[in-house]
Amino acid sequence: MDLLVTGGAGFIGGHLSARFLRRGHDVTVLDNLDPDYNHDLKQRVLERCRRSAAEGDGRYELVFGDIRDAKTVEKAVSTADYIFHQAAQTGVRTSVEIPTKLNETNVDGTINVLEAARNSDIERVVVASSSSVYGKPQYLPYDEVHPTTPVSPYGVSKLAAEQYVRVYSEIYGLPTVSLRYFTVYGPWMRPNMAISNFVSRCLHGESPVIYGDGSQTRDFTYVDDILWANERLLETDVADGEIMNVGSTDNIDIKTLAEVVRDQLAPELELQYGERNEADAEHTHADISKANELLGYEPTTDIREGVSKFIEWYRANEGWYDPLVRNS
Repeated sequence: MDLLVTGGAGFIGGHLSARFLRRGHDVTVLDNLDPDYNHDLKQRVLERCRRSAAEGDGRYELVFGDIRDAKTVEKAVSTADYIFHQAAQTGVRTSVEIPTKLNETNVDGTINVLEAARNSDIERVVVASSSSVYGKPQYLPYDEVHPTTPVSPYGVSKLAAEQYVRVYSEIYGLPTVSLRYFTVYGPWMRPNMAISNFVSRCLHGESPVIYGDGSQTRDFTYVDDILWANERLLETDVADGEIMNVGSTDNIDIKTLAEVVRDQLAPELELQYGERNEADAEHTHADISKANELLGYEPTTDIREGVSKFIEWYRANEGWYDPLVRNS
């Protein structure tokens, strides 16, 4: 099967590409190797894809290009059976600083993918959305009918992209599914994420820094569970245009998360606190009953187990991954 993974040099896209290649699928990765993203990390993700291709029977191709360029996207889409659209400009805080880039990448780029797909013989387009579309909770856990009132430009851009995906399904009959990810973490994630920051600081004898009072809660989802949901869509009949949450069964406050990391690595350290960013959501928690019904989705890794797995991987890769080591 020919699979196109946009953003395939990124965190989730890289994991997906490597898994598909090990399964023997032909995978084309479309990525612009954005310099705003850790370039060395992306190169290592691509090398992992090359190794995975050697382990399986699939063909691997890297297309260096930007989803904002319609001709590049059209060419990459032309040979695909399935598209896993993971490419995006990420970061809630970044989106506050450069909202126009968020819109160009996350909205215009997604339209380019959808346009190319509707002019090709595509079996399905699977699109990465985000829990950021929900914004301030009226109730928890969020189900898919919860009002969508995002509190950041990032959330707005993901909601707009998601709605274009739905409309392309309704008007043009394009087979699509959107998955709303809830705070995905694990090996190869961006080093500036909360968990990786906590681990890095603790390994260097520095206190974890919590932004706000630590009462904010998150539904942290281990990356392997996200991969399972995506892979399931290669073999499961789901109505076109569906939108579903992909989260965990966990909901943990940031203070407790910092303590979980601290207690494993440097229990003598005290927690520190900084100013909270107003664009950060106060709480997230996924109702995954729809994904369970349609996909049989059941997350398998709780936050404490996932943190332990990530710390083990971090230690093995600290020399190139840890920002404090790289910049020393």
